[in-house]
Amino acid sequence: MEFQQPQSQQNSQTSNVPPVMNHGGHEIFDVHEVLSGSLNILNTYTLLSPHVKDPELRDILERQKQFMTEEYNLTQECFKTGQDPSKATQSYKMQQGNDFIYGMKPGSAPKKPLQTADELDDENIALNMLNAIKGMAPVKTNAAMEVTNPVVRRVLADSLPNCIEMAYEISLYQNKHGFYQVPQLPQQDMQQIQNGYAPAPVQSTPPQ
Repeated sequence: MEFQQPQSQQNSQTSNVPPVMNHGGHEIFDVHEVLSGSLNILNTYTLLSPHVKDPELRDILERQKQFMTEEYNLTQECFKTGQDPSKATQSYKMQQGNDFIYGMKPGSAPKKPLQTADELDDENIALNMLNAIKGMAPVKTNAAMEVTNPVVRRVLADSLPNCIEMAYEISLYQNKHGFYQVPQLPQQDMQQIQNGYAPAPVQSTPPQ
């Protein structure tokens, strides 16, 4: 049997749809994934917090958790109402410099799984934080590409640079404390790859 939509739903336009219902089906499921994933990150940060020893890492964790809590609330609000949230979206500002230490130090002990919770240290905590943030970025990206509601799309799009900034802040902390080493290619190899691309010509007038 061929499925037929009710006549009242055919060829509907956004202007005729109440704001609270201004969401496509795919959007509902994708934003649901964003919100549940955001809650999982906040829960992860809460569970990790009592085990943090380094004041610097604790500061990063608390600032990021506070920011993500407010961001979650904005997303939840506009998703529920279909309208502008009560507050404008914000940009996360990390408090670290941008200097990475390059190169690999010999003698690092091989990584292995923890055997007890007592082994949880700042290195493990920072890695868990980073993985949580990095895992959320593609979920938000995919959702933003599927959303039909213009407000929810903008809120999700605005949150993506914040994921990138928070992940970068954590990786800088890891690198600074020797938890994350950054290898480099030989200079000759890097330059060969860098010089393998030339600027694209830009047409002065658009083609007719």
